[in-house]
Amino acid sequence: MRRHSPAGPSSRRDPPISPRRRGPTSPRRGRPSRTSPRRPRREEPAPERPVRRRKYRPGQRAMLEIRKYQKSTNLLIQKLPFSRVVREICLEYTRGVDMSWQAMALLALQEAAEAFLVHLMEDAYLCAIHAKRVTLYPKDIQLARRIRGFHEGLG
Repeated sequence: MRRHSPAGPSSRRDPPISPRRRGPTSPRRGRPSRTSPRRPRREEPAPERPVRRRKYRPGQRAMLEIRKYQKSTNLLIQKLPFSRVVREICLEYTRGVDMSWQAMALLALQEAAEAFLVHLMEDAYLCAIHAKRVTLYPKDIQLARRIRGFHEGLG
């Protein structure tokens, strides 16, 4: 004799569906189910050796900076601080009358000022080398300005 049981999902005798036959499902969120096998947790990652910074020989860093700045054609002084200094000097010479400046005029003035300073530093460094020194002193800059004379921007 056959036993009758109430119809319901638990009364079926279908084989369990394997995970491969389920088809695409959305990823589960939250906690993993208890039936899934747990992976052993790693306590802490193995301590890695600290990354060592590269050590440069004496003078090598300076040479890298020199090459970097000689390659570049951009301005070395920031525009806003330079603009402030120019406007401040302009106020002194115009007795408090605030003058407006075009952006291109400020840019041209900055290009000229930086070219002057770079050339002055080159000459001052040559003076230091002539004195059998490597370090640049204020007296080297003063000598370079004096040798240049009035027409070369001494003022």
